[in-house]
Amino acid sequence: MYGYLTQIFQDALAAIGAEDAHLVFESPKVESHGDAATNVAMTLSKKLGKPPRTIAESIIAALNYDTTLVYAVEIAGPGFINIRLSARYFTNGLQGLLDEGAAYGANTSGAGKRANVEYVSANPTGPLHPGHARNTMLGDCIANLYRWSGYGVTREYYFNNAGNQMNNLARSIHARYRQLLGEKDYPFDEENGYKGAYIFTIAEELVKSAGDSLKEPTDENLSVCRKKGEEWCFASILNTLARLNVKHDVFFNEHSLYADGKITETVGLLRDKGLVYEQDGATYIRTSELGLEKDRVIIKSTGEPTYRLPDMAYHAIKCQRGDDIIVDIFGSDHAEVSKEVVAGVKALGYDTTKIHIILHQMVRFVKDGAEYKLSKRNGEQYTLDDLMDDVGVDVVRYFYSMRSADTQLVFDINLAQEQSDKNPVFYLQYAHARCANLFAKAQEKGVTIETYTSLDLLIHPAETALIKTLLKFPLVVQRATQNLEPHTIADYLRDVAAALHVFYHECRILDAEPLLMNARFALTRATQTVLKNGLAILGVNAPDKM
Repeated sequence: MYGYLTQIFQDALAAIGAEDAHLVFESPKVESHGDAATNVAMTLSKKLGKPPRTIAESIIAALNYDTTLVYAVEIAGPGFINIRLSARYFTNGLQGLLDEGAAYGANTSGAGKRANVEYVSANPTGPLHPGHARNTMLGDCIANLYRWSGYGVTREYYFNNAGNQMNNLARSIHARYRQLLGEKDYPFDEENGYKGAYIFTIAEELVKSAGDSLKEPTDENLSVCRKKGEEWCFASILNTLARLNVKHDVFFNEHSLYADGKITETVGLLRDKGLVYEQDGATYIRTSELGLEKDRVIIKSTGEPTYRLPDMAYHAIKCQRGDDIIVDIFGSDHAEVSKEVVAGVKALGYDTTKIHIILHQMVRFVKDGAEYKLSKRNGEQYTLDDLMDDVGVDVVRYFYSMRSADTQLVFDINLAQEQSDKNPVFYLQYAHARCANLFAKAQEKGVTIETYTSLDLLIHPAETALIKTLLKFPLVVQRATQNLEPHTIADYLRDVAAALHVFYHECRILDAEPLLMNARFALTRATQTVLKNGLAILGVNAPDKM
């Protein structure tokens, strides 16, 4: 929407010696203030040493614009510049939208750049549960945004198939295996063991393939159980992600950091910089000298590294790859650890300004207005697959994407199961289907629309409001990408759907006179395009029928 304005204002800013100014346009909250506004004069006041209104006057005087597109530029308040645009401006924008079609909203701001987005990263100790979904959806939508902004995108999954969690998995499988062989009283570690029904499933497969040959809890037999458990769990995770249409390009195993000597190398490099010391048998990093509150243990007195250390080694590798942007998605409980990891990586000499940490709050489920604990009737573990079975894949993807990462997500089960426009994802999908239905009805009546004309006839307030909303989409995509906020796409699409419904109710289409009908079908097609493209960023289907 603001492409032409950006061009003429950048020329004007260059003319007054402020070509490097941070130029941003917004839609005024009060409609009478115009169609666009910028505070650029106010941001330049300190640099230029002049009052904002004086700078605004200079900018306006230097503006060279087509009066058939821009019919008024005014100064407001302490130095805001308000712009009023003509109907032709919006008509031209609508035509451009129609011409771009499926590419509308995409941009080239990231052309020639690479972004790495690491997300999901669950260890292979069991199926994905609903708590994993927020990380998954945030990462996948952010990766989609980067792709829409022209970046080369790598989607990465980091996991660990070693350590105590995997040992507990192996012992859990072995215990169930012995019980399936008839030893009903064989002890199971109720405190540390994995209790889900899937452990029995894995054990059953071992009984079929190995008989009773693994009965003794030897290291070799437990290794077989661990390997079988890892393979089963990882296959389960990948199947769940496939249902969500989540596909990773890189799977990085934490264990490789040990096998390749990267852990030892990282400690050595930090020690060479005087940032490592021993105390009470443990190894510490001097994070207090790196701007943080206190020093932290990186190797326990038992010789086992804390997860700060492998994370530092891993991020050093990521920085070495040459990506322009590195994004990590973590739960909010990783806030302090992520700071420590970034501080360590910076101390190793890497540019950490390219690392962007997204911390998300947890998910709270409610049903019938009260807290709701997801569980099966038999008391077994409730998985992310179970949630998709209960509410649908599109609902899961949308609900987990529609709120800012830094706010708690309240997942309303009743709303998620609602098969009406009360459900926010159905509301958007219904809007898209309504557009498709109009074209289907036109075809039934023998109305053929091959090209769109007479867009200048779209002057009804509902039409104008819808056009203005549609033309914001490219800017919404750009800002959602810059701020790593996919939920703003969901917010915007609700505005589009609301504007469409007003247009649909206030403006006749099929029984309008031919030229006006053609123009309104053009607006309908444009709306359908924006809804489909926006939903694609969120990974949600845009059905033609509901």
